[in-house]
Amino acid sequence: MVSSLLLQSAAGGIALLFGLLVLLVTLAMIVWTYSDAQKNSSHPAFLWAIVVFLAPLLGLVLYLILGRDRV
Repeated sequence: MVSSLLLQSAAGGIALLFGLLVLLVTLAMIVWTYSDAQKNSSHPAFLWAIVVFLAPLLGLVLYLILGRDRV
């Protein structure tokens, strides 16, 4: 009984840590896209940040392919 409860709480803790990690990585991608778009894109940086917010991985790939100006 006690070991079952302990395993459930450990799994919940691991899930919470994983969720926080995913959140931090997503926020870092949004901030990086916004700051990079201000320097390297003729498109509005705020719109690229919204695209990455709505679809993190796809938005980042789209920004890297379409959003950055060729230098």
